Amino acid sequence: MSVISERMKEQRKIKKLTQTSLAELVNSSRSSIAQIETDKYTPSYAMLSLIADALDTTVEYLQGKTDNPHKTPAVDDNGDEKEPLTENQRHIAYSIDPDVSDEEREDIIKMVQLAMKHRRRI
Repeated sequence: MSVISERMKEQRKIKKLTQTSLAELVNSSRSSIAQIETDKYTPSYAMLSLIADALDTTVEYLQGKTDNPHKTPAVDDNGDEKEPLTENQRHIAYSIDPDVSDEEREDIIKMVQLAMKHRRRI
């Protein structure tokens, strides 16, 4: 069994969710959840993000990149907690390649800021 399938199943059971109820939370089917949990299917990053949110954990935990299943609040340089992402922000963030470099991420941020600036003038 892969780390993803093991941890996903473990977290689902901790949250006392059935495969069907988790599937409903992520707008998928019970069979898709079952296939992920039995290693017959590897979820996309976007699907894994939705599953992590539904299980109140992180993608990094489900992937085995960290052993901490708990979400930590985002903090800025001042140590203040940031506002949680809106639904639109989450969709945009999940569509970006998780392996994007820091330089590419900065370019994306600049493009979005430029788009927002021009949108306000309309």
